[in-house]
Amino acid sequence: MSHEVPRRPVCRALPGVLLPLLALTLAFAFTGCASGPDYKAPALPETAAGPFVSRPSQVDAGSPPPADWWRLYDDPALDAIVQEALSANTDLRVAMANLDRARAIYGEARGAMLPSTAVTTGVTRGRDQTSWDGQGQAPVQWNYTGGLDISYELDLFGRVRREMEAASGDAEATAAACDGVKVVVAAETTRAYVDACAYGASLDVARSSVELAQQALDVVSHQERAGSASRLDVERSGSLLAQARASVPRLQARQDAALFELAALMGRTPSQIPESARACNRVPDIADVIPVGDGTAMLRRRPDIRQTERRLSADTARIGVAVADLYPRVALGASASLLRNDDLRGDRTVSFAFGPLISWTFPNMTVARSRVAQARAQGVASLARFDGVVLTALKECEQSLGTYEGAVEQRNALVQAQTHAENAFGLAEQRYRAGAVSYLDVIAAQDSLIRARAQVATADQQVGSARIDVFKALGGGWKERPAVE
Repeated sequence: MSHEVPRRPVCRALPGVLLPLLALTLAFAFTGCASGPDYKAPALPETAAGPFVSRPSQVDAGSPPPADWWRLYDDPALDAIVQEALSANTDLRVAMANLDRARAIYGEARGAMLPSTAVTTGVTRGRDQTSWDGQGQAPVQWNYTGGLDISYELDLFGRVRREMEAASGDAEATAAACDGVKVVVAAETTRAYVDACAYGASLDVARSSVELAQQALDVVSHQERAGSASRLDVERSGSLLAQARASVPRLQARQDAALFELAALMGRTPSQIPESARACNRVPDIADVIPVGDGTAMLRRRPDIRQTERRLSADTARIGVAVADLYPRVALGASASLLRNDDLRGDRTVSFAFGPLISWTFPNMTVARSRVAQARAQGVASLARFDGVVLTALKECEQSLGTYEGAVEQRNALVQAQTHAENAFGLAEQRYRAGAVSYLDVIAAQDSLIRARAQVATADQQVGSARIDVFKALGGGWKERPAVE
């Protein structure tokens, strides 16, 4: 409704037909219900409760892993490296920016619960010669205009509330995705550091093997010159030395690759490799058994599970948004404007309007019903995705625990094999000096010792990597914080 009053503003009573409509609208505003289904978090599998199926002797199922699990290594250099990666990693910076954007979208959705306002104003100066009936030029006129528009949507069917729920779910899902990036960054940074240390240890083993082979070649070459060894023994010893030397460049390249990976994870260039990692030649280890907790705690801890659950919540809320479009959308609006001509008469005009605005796509509801069907299908897909992520998490934990147990047992067996190889090599040297065996037996024992040392060094790296896979599968590496502030 609009009305114009010359010279001074005047307020008119609302028509009698509008009062009942306004009263009914306000009643709906206070008693309106949210459309669509109310969200209920899906239940986790009952069979996932309790301890894991795989129960290696090297783990503690009674204690959950700490959020900063890498501190279990008690390595200050590793602690500093992981902390720098968590603050400078480029993937994590992208995830944090995505979280800020999701929070801003949630703030925009919350703003729909408040009235929208618009203020306009203007000043013009000119001469109205067409309406001037006097002599000469028309006088200069100043025109002042101003307006205020206010609109508030009555959320009768919960469309705005469901949009807020969807935006909140998206923000929480984005926060969980950010936590998931932290899990990956912490795990892969630790892995790169452990690999660099393991390859450093392997390089020491390879270089010691080269020294051992060189010493053997010097001995047999001296014996050949003395006539107590054949040229065949010298060639066999030389071949073993060449093989030992061949492993050094390969291990050096692998260590460099791990160091470059570590620098990238820390947000550094390849020329900024941490010296502590470059100098490391001992595989970090955990003194006690590693804490793993149980399946239920793991499912609650994994960020990817929380992410898909929050996506499901948001998609369920969007069903309500689509359902609300089947019903009328009612908004209360008010506007007022002022026009003042600063001429000799000083005319001014004030106008105002107030009333409800109803929009409804009726009777053609095909588009709205199609959107409801799309939203429901998306909800079904999100639920299936949640179930799949839960099963994947359980699978990854069991696989990582089984792999870790196998790697530890393999390493223990290889350590025993190395001990036997060292004893065999010592006996072979003693018997060769006594003339009881040929130098071929010494060469064979030496080759077995070199291979045993290399296998133990490789096993150390595999155990370290398998241990990190366990922590990564358990979802450690982040601390809980509010998703929507």
